[in-house]
Amino acid sequence: MEKNEITTLTIILFIIAGFVGCKESDTNHLITIDVTKSYPVKELILQDFMDVEYIPLETNDEFVTQGVVMAIGNKYILVKNRSNDGDIFVFDRNTGKALRKINRMGKGPEEYTHITDIVLEEKKNELFINSMTSKKILVYDLFGNFKRSFKHTEGARYIEVCNYDNENLICYNELVYYKDGENRESESYHFIISKLDGSITRNISIPFDVIKAPLVKDGDKTVSTSVRSIIPYQNTWLLVETSSDTVYNYFPEENKLVPFLVKMPTIDPIIFLTMGTLTDRYYFMQTIKAVFDFTKGRGFPINVLMYDKLENAVFNPTIINGSYGKRKTVDMISHPVNGEIAAFQNLEAYQLVEAYKNDELKGRLKEIASELNEESNPVIMVMKYKN
Repeated sequence: MEKNEITTLTIILFIIAGFVGCKESDTNHLITIDVTKSYPVKELILQDFMDVEYIPLETNDEFVTQGVVMAIGNKYILVKNRSNDGDIFVFDRNTGKALRKINRMGKGPEEYTHITDIVLEEKKNELFINSMTSKKILVYDLFGNFKRSFKHTEGARYIEVCNYDNENLICYNELVYYKDGENRESESYHFIISKLDGSITRNISIPFDVIKAPLVKDGDKTVSTSVRSIIPYQNTWLLVETSSDTVYNYFPEENKLVPFLVKMPTIDPIIFLTMGTLTDRYYFMQTIKAVFDFTKGRGFPINVLMYDKLENAVFNPTIINGSYGKRKTVDMISHPVNGEIAAFQNLEAYQLVEAYKNDELKGRLKEIASELNEESNPVIMVMKYKN
């Protein structure tokens, strides 16, 4: 495919009448979710359906980090701090050994002003840093040497950038949020762009009529939140558009959008839905209610749901980490990764130290915690699909 080619996206729609509750997701059926309903609780042990690996990030005088994991590859883990200090820590993927620290933050043409996303391309030893505030993607090698940069597409600001394939990135344009309530024009908001120069190689156009953004207004005050719009799902992608009640499965090789899941429409308030970790049996998802209390500065309440394909039913899930003797829940929403790694979660050192002192840990995690102190870097819990 030529990098400047704009292909016409084929949309395959399955028209199914009479949906009530949930339907099994296969080639002939579509899951339908009523996000206003209350669902029964279902408790699962993480290790029963995931292979779990613990990676303690090495701590030394040069490598003290808050542990915001930005990318996990076969060889490396990339981590930054919560503060916008520009530090990128490179750790060994298998051992957690500290390898090097990179910082190219600044206002120069070869520097980033903010780290929104980091895409790790291990085959070419490249880092793609999305700096949303400057509408720019900068490319470095794994030692921090500048290679090239390119701007976001005109009229776009990428809130998400993910690794699509060897030659391309997949992105989402969050400027659509600023058109809330307007009629949809001809734009696409999901893009596939060249890793070489940022040119659009494909537009992915999700069908909808009126733009619905995750924001709340009160007079001249407006607050918004983000809804994850790109979710890796083994060898395909789940694409979420807040203006659509349908989550689509995008098949790259066929260039097809296929409806994966439908949320029953909601109004006053709108309840948005996005996807988290997905396995062969369980689909974890999150709802976000467009409600905000301006006096308290809090809002957009969330709720986690899980579709069980085997039981053909929806639940409020509680996922328990079996490495703890005491009940410890797992986040199945925040960090879906790729076809090998389903998700990951940070385990803070001070919490592990306390749990170890209270004899609440088991197995490998207990061994790791015995060597930590409260100032140690986090331990990364990697959740992988069972073979």
